[in-house]
Order: sequence, then C-alpha cells, then structure tokens
Amino acid sequence: MEIEILVDKPEHLEFIMKKTRHTVPNLLRETLLSDSSVEFVSYKLEHPMDPDSKFILKTKGKKAKKALTDAISEIEKELADFKQNSKKCLS
Repeated sequence: MEIEILVDKPEHLEFIMKKTRHTVPNLLRETLLSDSSVEFVSYKLEHPMDPDSKFILKTKGKKAKKALTDAISEIEKELADFKQNSKKCLS
C-alpha cells in the first residue's frame, strides 16, 4: 500500500492511501479517533470507481505525522495479537 502526502503541516496532514477503499482506511480512522490529540479525521472516496482513499487528519498538541505513525503501530500490534490468538484457537 502506498501513501501519497498532499498537505504536510505540523497539525494538519492530508494524504491518499493508494489502492485501498474501506477496510484499512476505516480501521485507521477508528484507531486515530481513539487518540485524544486527534481533533478531526476523515477519509473519502473521490468517485465510486476510485481505488484510492483521501484522508484529512487534524491534531492539537501532537504532530499529525506522529499521530499517524502511532496509529499504524497500534494497528500492527492488534493484528499481531489477533494472529497469535487465532493460531492458539485453531491449534
């Protein structure tokens, strides 16, 4: 998955997630919303046939890129836990 940054300001980040429509963007949005420094986060598809998701992220008191990398790390941790627990259940 590729990310293209459109706006890069300390507390305002806009980017496009290439070739991903709802599953990963919605997970990322929900994880970002759990961060108290995130004031606003949303994504949209420009067109129903568009394969890319456009994000807008605004923070207060934390750099937007830091909030994004923290959210990605949290998702990675949750997925690793899910994988480990699934293997235990299916063994």
